Amino acid sequence: MTATAPALWQRRGWRAVLLLPLSLVFAALSGVRRLAYRVGVLSSQAAPVPVVVVGNVAVGGSGKTPVVIWLAEQLMAQGYRPGIISRGYGGQRTDARCVEGSSLPEEVGDEPLLMARRTGCPVAVGRDRPAAARALCEGHPEVDIIISDDGLQHYALARTAEIVVIDERVLGNGWLLPAGPLREVVGRARQADLVLTHGPVSSGLARRLSGVECAAMTLVGERFERIGQATQTVVAADFAGQTVHAVAGIGRPQRFFDQLAEMGLTVIAHPFPDHHAFTPADLAFGEGEAMILTEKDAVKCAAFAPANTWVFPVRASIPDAALQPILEKLSRHGRQAA
Repeated sequence: MTATAPALWQRRGWRAVLLLPLSLVFAALSGVRRLAYRVGVLSSQAAPVPVVVVGNVAVGGSGKTPVVIWLAEQLMAQGYRPGIISRGYGGQRTDARCVEGSSLPEEVGDEPLLMARRTGCPVAVGRDRPAAARALCEGHPEVDIIISDDGLQHYALARTAEIVVIDERVLGNGWLLPAGPLREVVGRARQADLVLTHGPVSSGLARRLSGVECAAMTLVGERFERIGQATQTVVAADFAGQTVHAVAGIGRPQRFFDQLAEMGLTVIAHPFPDHHAFTPADLAFGEGEAMILTEKDAVKCAAFAPANTWVFPVRASIPDAALQPILEKLSRHGRQAA
């Protein structure tokens, strides 16, 4: 579960049961909303170019951002010129706008900046997804395909293909909000063009996804980069005999801490809420002591992090063949790679 998830989401206890009536209301309203888009009572706006949505059915921490980066890189290798749209969580601006080189994380959010830097693709943010798509295409007319980050439930923007990322460890008790962590029932993933399963998959979940295009994904990383000096790198063995401070303000910080421990590091864990607005005081440990940040957090901490701070970049390891259902869907809609 995410670091800030209510404990009641982890099992079907009496506290969760008390909230089930509200979950039924949530399910009914969500179903009516989806139906309204399907029958045309509410209209989905089409972007000028195809849209591939990357999303999930649960609240936070499934690994969508690395998947967006993977997808952008895969599409570029196929000859596409992708752009990315995102809500921009953590950013103060609500209007649709393109991310620029001078953009600050407190303006546009940490994940959009990370995606822009990692992929080199144009990125636009905005709570209104159709407006963000328009801003992206107007500001970058070379874009010929849009990746919508965390856009599964944003039906106001029409989509060409869907990728759903599922980490069973964040599905909790399997109930809808507010009794559980689900935005939509797990069965919603069966309507996607591709399901990426992050981490172990139980036999029960495997049965529910039977017949669906699925591929396994893991997050991998081998080296650490000095913050602000990406060309200076070390490996896990370089921290032998040290205790390092591991700082994470992401959806599931424990996954980050566990990954470092599995690499042989001795860590003192410092979890923070997702999209936490870090201050120098948050990183004020012993002078000269080594600290490791996630890439997302490093975007916000680069200006004031101590010199002995290291960033752990990770990437989504996904079989190349997983892209094929998306390419086929794009081809059926009249768009093929250059």
